Parts: sequence; C-alpha cells; structure tokens
Amino acid sequence: MFTCGLLAGGVLTAGVLWLLSGLFAPLPAVVRQGLIVAVVLLAALRDAGKLSLRLPQNARQIPQDVLRRHLARGALQFGFELGTGVRTYVSASAPYAIAVAVLLSGGSYAPALAVGLGFGAGRALTPALRRLSGDGERWDDLLTARLSGMTVVCSVLIAAAALTVRQ
Repeated sequence: MFTCGLLAGGVLTAGVLWLLSGLFAPLPAVVRQGLIVAVVLLAALRDAGKLSLRLPQNARQIPQDVLRRHLARGALQFGFELGTGVRTYVSASAPYAIAVAVLLSGGSYAPALAVGLGFGAGRALTPALRRLSGDGERWDDLLTARLSGMTVVCSVLIAAAALTVRQ
C-alpha cells in the first residue's frame, strides 16, 4: 500500500506539472531549455556544497498517527503524501530540477508520467534497499558518503534528458 501511495502521489504531482506546462508553451523552446539547464546547474552546485540555497518545501514530517489510525489506509496515505513531495522534506535538489524540467518541457504526457513513476519508485526503493542490506546502519553510512555525488549525477542526467525531449 505504501508503494502504491508513493507511485500515485508521484504521478499526480507530475501530472499537475505537465498540465501547467501548457502555460509555458508560448516561450521558445531554446528559452525553456536554457531555463532548465540553469536550474539544473543551480541544483548540481547546491548538492555539491558549492552554493547555499534553501529549497522551497514544507519542512515538516508526515505525522506518525496517520499510520496508527488504520495500517493499510495509513500506509497508502503516508505513501501518497510522501510521493507528492509537497508534505515532507526533500533534501536533494534533483527532484526540484526534474519538476522544473517537466514544467518547462511540455510536449507529450509520457515523460511526465515516467518522472512521476520514477520519483515514487525511487522513494520506495530507498527503504527497501536499506532493509535488504541486512545492516541498516552501515547502509546509512555508505549512502551518506555517496549522496552528494549521486545527486550531482542525477542533476546532470536530468539536464541531458530534458534537452532531448521533443517539443
């Protein structure tokens, strides 16, 4: 249920961004792509620790009592809220960069759907991999050591993907 909620939340957010992307259609493609690259560059610099930039986010956690009321519905709701990315912490810049890319790329809904599913699946993958590792503490340490580099790589991949999407 948690993973279903994550996927649904990610798809909803990406769908809303895709719908809003029509507002930016009058801008020339080169301007939209330039804005995407600029945002991705800021995201990469922030994640590399070269730029101090506050992310716009609802800096609070989803209350634990959501899970206590009814486990299945609570897991679905918790996952959905986490999957939307709007009611929790999002520490990396890459989700913001991909949101801007969806918003400014326009075009087909398929890339936006893939982004939403990818965001939800990525959020589901993290706790699953930690649990499968057998040693959560060691897994946390390894993730912490590699997180900055991983988020910078993600930003670069987002820029490359956004520039290849047909307008």
